[in-house]
Amino acid sequence: MEVLSVNASTDALDAGAPTPPHASSTDILIKPGYNPRLVNAELAPLKTQRWGAYNIFAFWMSDVHSVGGYITAGSLFALGLASWQVLVCLLVGIVIVQILANLVAKPSQVCGVPYAVISRASFGVLGANIPAIIRGLIAFAWFGIQTYLASSALIVVILKFLPDLAPYADVGRYGFVGLSALGWAAYMVLWVLQALVFWKGMEAVRVFIDWAGPAVYVVMAALTVYLVAKAGWAHIDLNLGSVKFTGLQALPVMINAIALVVSYFSGPLLNFGDFARYNKSMKAVKKGNFWGLPVNFLGFSILTVITTAATLPVFGKLITDPVETVSHIDSTFAVVLGAMTFTLATMGINIVANFVPPAFDFCNVAPQKISWRMGGMIAAVGSIFITPWNIFNNPTMIHYTLDILGAFIGPLFGILIADYYLIKKQRIDIDSLYSMEPEGRYWYAGGVNLKAVAALIPAALIAVLMVLIPAFSSFANFTWFIGCGLGMLLYVVIHGTSKPIPH
Repeated sequence: MEVLSVNASTDALDAGAPTPPHASSTDILIKPGYNPRLVNAELAPLKTQRWGAYNIFAFWMSDVHSVGGYITAGSLFALGLASWQVLVCLLVGIVIVQILANLVAKPSQVCGVPYAVISRASFGVLGANIPAIIRGLIAFAWFGIQTYLASSALIVVILKFLPDLAPYADVGRYGFVGLSALGWAAYMVLWVLQALVFWKGMEAVRVFIDWAGPAVYVVMAALTVYLVAKAGWAHIDLNLGSVKFTGLQALPVMINAIALVVSYFSGPLLNFGDFARYNKSMKAVKKGNFWGLPVNFLGFSILTVITTAATLPVFGKLITDPVETVSHIDSTFAVVLGAMTFTLATMGINIVANFVPPAFDFCNVAPQKISWRMGGMIAAVGSIFITPWNIFNNPTMIHYTLDILGAFIGPLFGILIADYYLIKKQRIDIDSLYSMEPEGRYWYAGGVNLKAVAALIPAALIAVLMVLIPAFSSFANFTWFIGCGLGMLLYVVIHGTSKPIPH
């Protein structure tokens, strides 16, 4: 693998570029020839990469250890499969995510640039705004939904101390556009807290996720021990639903479960390069991915199912929401500690998956006008106006919204992988990523690679139709795979054979 970098000795920082919120001026490289329309201090390649394997491990812990992650893992055990079959699905699905994460991390780690910049190699220096805007819009929905989930946990804490506020949690009595007055207060408090962490820059984000994910493990372990002690191991049935599928009948259900696991991580997976770029080496990235994905995810899933299964004998009903589980414990301290921990954990996934990626993506559209911080705030503000609680509380709406958004993530991922590994042969000219010269490697036609656009449109359209047409509803959970496969195939076919970049 070779990275081409012209005039590598000219490492002077452009005097007009501000120091990014995540690095010092000595960490970045902005050369005099870089076009201002394509660079600012946040998008410039890194000269110094300091992150290690633990930082990536913590990144994935923040992605997994959330209310959404808990519910997702627990829900698979209610599909009618035996527990061992579900664990196989979880392991297979997360290993697929690990492999994909290693693939998408390499170009960004080697070049030291975020996803929005590395996508210029496949879509063109201006055409890269297409995937950047699509990913930014996806963050609108997910940021709002995750903040809403975290606010629900915060409300549990508030009502534990101030039960007189219960009427204000009733949307029928004190509600506005589908959310109660107390819900609005909790949502905006968490909205501001997340913005404050993000505003301090990537170093603050790193510190936050380094301890947020592990904190949930401590609480989850304590919760598991408490519930098992109360219930008695003999009274715990790890099959959360009756086993309906055996033998070959279980195979389609297992494949569907595997697809759900991959789809859940599709958003942060696409933008994983935004974090991998800070790592010292690909070896560190792969090590962090191994411990953070198959090892961590399987461990968390086992704790999840034991905890969920124990709620039936302890509380008399099956509870899949960890916040609701904690709220039933007869200890104010335990309720507050548990709810606050899950709140912070959900904030963690929101910051890494839905704040940082659009920060880079929207910043990429107009680097001299939209800063890294402004890019993230665009997504945060936009999330309020889509009223995410109405999406989440309507199963049909959340199905269409997230599946359709996912139909675009797959093709973008497929095109990036096909271009870097099959077309470019892992060779990227870093300086050309910041050049608008007509003879530049990534200028293509007016700054846009029409071949990438031609592959994206039909791949995304077909994936979307799988969601919208009832006759294809059985394929709806596979939109990421369908879009990714089609995007990769169409890009290679349309592009044809490409000569390697001379060196």
